[in-house]
Amino acid sequence: MGQEAIKHPVGELIRQSPPFDAKHIPDDSWMKDKVIIITGGASGFGEGFFRRWAAAGAVVVIADINVAKGDQLVRDVKNDTGNQNLHFIHCNVTDWQSQVNLFREAVKLSPHGGIDTIVANAGVGVAKRPFEDPSDLDLTNPPPPDISILDVNLKGVVYTSYLALWYLPRNPGSSPADPDCVPTQVNRDRHLILIASLAGLMAIPGSALYGASKHAVVGLYRNLRASSFMQGLRVNMICPYFVETPLLNAPARALLAGAALGKEEDVVEAATRFAADPRVVGRAVSVGPKLKVKQDVDGEWSLVESEDPDAEQRAIWEIYLHDWEDTDVFQRRCLSIMNRATELRGWTGWAQDMVRALAYGLRSFWA
Repeated sequence: MGQEAIKHPVGELIRQSPPFDAKHIPDDSWMKDKVIIITGGASGFGEGFFRRWAAAGAVVVIADINVAKGDQLVRDVKNDTGNQNLHFIHCNVTDWQSQVNLFREAVKLSPHGGIDTIVANAGVGVAKRPFEDPSDLDLTNPPPPDISILDVNLKGVVYTSYLALWYLPRNPGSSPADPDCVPTQVNRDRHLILIASLAGLMAIPGSALYGASKHAVVGLYRNLRASSFMQGLRVNMICPYFVETPLLNAPARALLAGAALGKEEDVVEAATRFAADPRVVGRAVSVGPKLKVKQDVDGEWSLVESEDPDAEQRAIWEIYLHDWEDTDVFQRRCLSIMNRATELRGWTGWAQDMVRALAYGLRSFWA
């Protein structure tokens, strides 16, 4: 018998929190006065996040390409909640300067001059021409494939994430993300939520570019959560299943006829469990149909059809749960070096960051 291999967990090195508790009920009140940007916020998941977090008293800026819908939604939610710290900013996420303007304007609208949470949510699902069925390539000047899905779902998310990596560490009054923190003692946040898809985890026939874009977002998340501790950020991700939103077009609905669909409310619940709890760091969940399930002694889950007092209803499931329980030597050594660099910056680095944050806040105030 050979010696059993020794595992090398590094979750502590990347400041990852313990496994996600699906039964935990978030305290929405923690989000009061937090400043949040939601791209693609005028409909679908973005609208759901906006409505719930606005009701909790957050300062929410929604960004969308649809001006009429965005403006109307903000007016409606202001009336519904009485929260007047709600704003709409027109933004085309595929345009770099448009996103830069969004973040700069959001900082000006922020009562404390910073941003606590950024949700990279904007996305599209259907290309004008199907990638899997090329046409007109025999012409003298054949048209290129329609890659607008990549522009929105990948380039747009990359732009949002890049700006988040700049603005979140400079959030005045914030401190590095800490899985062991006491939420009531944390006033500000440094949080990025990426909205991917189950299409980023598996193949969806006929959706090559959509799947490619979402696989890329999953890859972005898995890499960022391994390095974001350097900036004191917490990065989390949600991968929804097929959910009844405007993104689910008529052909897709027809193909899914008779199948169980996810609910938007469960995606909003998952995002709120991330956003309202600063202890959740580096975690990802999938959200699907709410099913009655039961866990056996080996930890395996199975569907339950009959009444069972030990069964529970679940729509939210953690994914990439074991990524950092066993790693190769390259990862471990890289993470050790990164941790050492963070330690060496120490109070000097903290003081420099605070001075920059204060200076930025003053410039924004007088602009």
